[in-house]
Formats: sequence, C-alpha cells, structure tokens
Amino acid sequence: MMKHFLCILACLAISFSLTAQELKCTITINSDQVQGSNKSLFTTLQQSMEEFVNTQRWTNMTFQEKERIECSMMLVVKSVQDNMFVCEMSCQSRRPVYGTTYTTPTLNIKDNNFVFTYQEYDQLDFQQSTFTSNLAALMAYYCYLIIGHDMDSFAKLGGTPYFQVCENIVTAAQSASLDNAEMAGWKAFESNRNRYALVNNLMDEAFKKYRNYYYDYHRHGLDEMVNNVANGRARIAKDIKVLKEAYNARPATYLVGTFLDAKADELVNIFQGGTTEEKKAVYELLMDIDPTRQSNYENINRN
Repeated sequence: MMKHFLCILACLAISFSLTAQELKCTITINSDQVQGSNKSLFTTLQQSMEEFVNTQRWTNMTFQEKERIECSMMLVVKSVQDNMFVCEMSCQSRRPVYGTTYTTPTLNIKDNNFVFTYQEYDQLDFQQSTFTSNLAALMAYYCYLIIGHDMDSFAKLGGTPYFQVCENIVTAAQSASLDNAEMAGWKAFESNRNRYALVNNLMDEAFKKYRNYYYDYHRHGLDEMVNNVANGRARIAKDIKVLKEAYNARPATYLVGTFLDAKADELVNIFQGGTTEEKKAVYELLMDIDPTRQSNYENINRN
C-alpha cells in the first residue's frame, strides 16, 4: 500500500515538473541616464518584474517547459522623480519553427511612454477585474500581447481571447485615476501608434484578413519549409498582398508596422533565395508600404 502511495506521489511530482508557466521572459533595466540614484532600486524593480511575468499564470492552458514562449523586455529609464519612472520599453518575442533550430520573431515593439510609479519592494499584482497599478497593467498588457501573437501564429485568430484581455486592460486604465504622464499610451486617438491603437487594430474586423495571413505565414509558410523551402516561400509570397491592402485601407495603421518591425529582416532572408518573380513582387510591395527600410529590402535582389 505504501509503495502504491509513493508511486502516486512520484507520478504527481513528474507531472508537475513537466508543466510550466506560459512565458519565459528576460527583463533588463538600463538606468545609465539616471545619475546619483539608488542603484539597488533598479535591481529590485527588475527582479520584481521578472518574477511577476514568469510566475503569474496568464491563461488556463497547460504548458510544458519546452513550450514556454521565449521573450524579453528592456527598460531604458529616462528619469525618476517622486517614485515616478519615465521609461522607454522594448519588447520582443519569438517562437520555434517546426523541425528546425530556428526561432522566428513574433513581436518586436517599442513603447516610448512606459511611465509608472514604483517604490522599492512594491508587490506587483494583476487582477482582470481590478486596476491595481499602472506598472502591473503595463506588464500584463504586454504579456497578453505576446501570448496573443504566439497563439495567432499557431491557429487562425487563436490570439483573440488574449487580445480581448489587452482591450479590457486599456479600458480599465482609461478609467483609472492616473497622472497625465502615466495615462500616456492608454488614451484613445492620442496617437496611431500607442497601446490603445494597437489592440484596437487587432480586434477590428477590418484586419481579420491580416491576422489570417499572420497564421498562414507561420504555419503554412515557415513551418512547411522543413519539408519544401520553395513551397513555404511561395505560400508567404502568395498572400503578402494582404499587407498592402491593410496599409492602403488605413495608411496610419499600427498593425502593419509592427509586422514589419518583427519580420523585415526575415523577409529579406526568405526571398533572397526566391524566384525572379517572387523577388520583384515582394520587393515592390515592401518598398510601397515601408520605404524607410529601402537599403534593407534592396538585399532581396542581390545574389
């Protein structure tokens, strides 16, 4: 009987060890621009943020350790005054490509208005039903944004429930009693490149074709390349016109820009080996919607 009990405990322990939280995130803080401050404050903040992201259960799904979403966030602290941190934050995430050791970027975004109040040893707590602090809301927003993009890359519109949470966070922040500096990024129509604008694009029916292309790009493009590179590349080229359609419909849209921020270098690498027709079509399309990267896109046509 005792052996049977110990066997059950061992199985439960193994089962627990095989499950993990959704995110595997590295957070770095650069405080070089802040002179004469308590540097241990930034170490404590970094540890608190990393623990918050990596130990919170963000979904009801079960992940194995190898399935955790790899991501990183870097804060550049511009100033600290009266416990208010004015920062810029860069966020990247990636996911493996089937049958390879290559990881493809799924998100590469910068937030120039990452502002929050924090005192050393403050505990971060996120509750979907209650706005607890701006820092918790900011971190939760980007965690769900990362998860949503990852899910969209594996299933058509698979990220919708997580983008919905992002939308709820934005709504809660807009109703919270925040300082004007902390409110930056949450406001509707304040900018076409803020947190509100991005989730508004993601949840807009007008961009459903874009999100379906995001899925096809990964599942029927990149993931198929292990079997046939030419077929995977052709699939990516076939519907890339969706980016131009979205851009032409709303030239100021943030969504197409975030795709290219993540995928510009990858697209160049993919189509350097393409057919003459693929190279021409993709180069012209990218130059039409993203001319600021001309020097990069010209590499598509170089042998």
